[in-house]
Amino acid sequence: MTSSTIDFEQLVAGAGDAIMVCDAKGAITLWNKAAERIFGFAEAEALGQSLDIIIPMRQRQRHWDGYNKTMETAVTKYGADVLRVPALHKDGHTLSIAFTVSMLFAPDQKVSGIVAIVRDETARFAEERKLRARLVEVEAATNK
Repeated sequence: MTSSTIDFEQLVAGAGDAIMVCDAKGAITLWNKAAERIFGFAEAEALGQSLDIIIPMRQRQRHWDGYNKTMETAVTKYGADVLRVPALHKDGHTLSIAFTVSMLFAPDQKVSGIVAIVRDETARFAEERKLRARLVEVEAATNK
């Protein structure tokens, strides 16, 4: 199968991870079914909105500082390195997400946007937290 025979719309729609595209100003331009499932916003609710709909208030300044720098420089370290951060669900509860990003370029090679591939790691993060707490308990008991 060659890339010319792949139905990329079907690929994005069927992906298990959220695939989101934002323009250079941070407006959401693509929001797949997995993004709907993870964040709770229907595609129609998310398209055209700022990423602030999923960024906790305390993280927003840091996020936008990094986003704007990335748009200016066309460089991101999160193409290969996974970034783990808190996020917000539509109903207000906090999620733990992990994602990578890829820069998108216009024909003139100026940055036109960014695509993020996002995975919900909330359950895994909670389980790791429980295991770490249990390890502390066990170590404390053995050091008595």
